[in-house]
Amino acid sequence: MDPKEIKTLIENGLPGAQVDVVSDDNTHYAAVVICTEFEGKRALARHQLVYKCLGELMGNEIHALSIRAHTPEEWHDLNQAADT
Repeated sequence: MDPKEIKTLIENGLPGAQVDVVSDDNTHYAAVVICTEFEGKRALARHQLVYKCLGELMGNEIHALSIRAHTPEEWHDLNQAADT
């Protein structure tokens, strides 16, 4: 499965999210998802929201997915810290 397809599925399931998905083998993927819907949610709940967007593809076409899920504010803070 092409990473662009996964990106589109996540964007459709989490409107307004900024999504980047990469893969070296089109089986194992890494996603960065920045979404206001993550506010007030723990990491597990955030990952569950992303998994919900992908449905039955998880464990089938998508063998493994590493997720970095952040709110826009968290993402901004992480980038600020990296710049210093």
